[in-house]
Amino acid sequence: MSSLSRLRQLLRDRSVKSGDFTLASGRRSRYYIDARLTTMSGEGQVLVGEVCWQVIAEAGWEADFVGGMTLGADPVAYAIANHATRLGRHLDAFTVRKQPKGHGTGRRIEGGLPAGARVVVVDDTVTSGGSLLAAVNAVAGHGAVVAGVLSLVDREEGGSERIAEAGYDYRAVFSGSDLR
Repeated sequence: MSSLSRLRQLLRDRSVKSGDFTLASGRRSRYYIDARLTTMSGEGQVLVGEVCWQVIAEAGWEADFVGGMTLGADPVAYAIANHATRLGRHLDAFTVRKQPKGHGTGRRIEGGLPAGARVVVVDDTVTSGGSLLAAVNAVAGHGAVVAGVLSLVDREEGGSERIAEAGYDYRAVFSGSDLR
């Protein structure tokens, strides 16, 4: 079984739930994808790193850093950075806080992201695209250059269109319909 097929099956088995849910966007849904149940597992980390790195490479996105809005993007970014490093590529991760830290350095972006760095902004699941665009805006406001935007799952509820309308090259590994 290919890594892509195994990751799809792992997401289906661990992360897709049926029921009545309110999403972060405020929308109601009959299914929920808690991708963290996959992305935070040992096997999920290996597969997410490999598969997402392949998408980044195929897109031709040259980047120095990968990251996004905490918490969903964190394990995705760490898996990709780890996989790239194992391939001999220099790629570090960063995290965007929802709000700047109220103590210490007061940073909103953690991980040593310098201005001018080329980045891929990631998330685990995209619905309306609001969280992903908030991360993109924070990174761009920090002075980094967004090479591409990637999600593990696109629920196909308008997020990809919003990201494209904002002028960013967006890719998703899976659509919501791939997992149901």
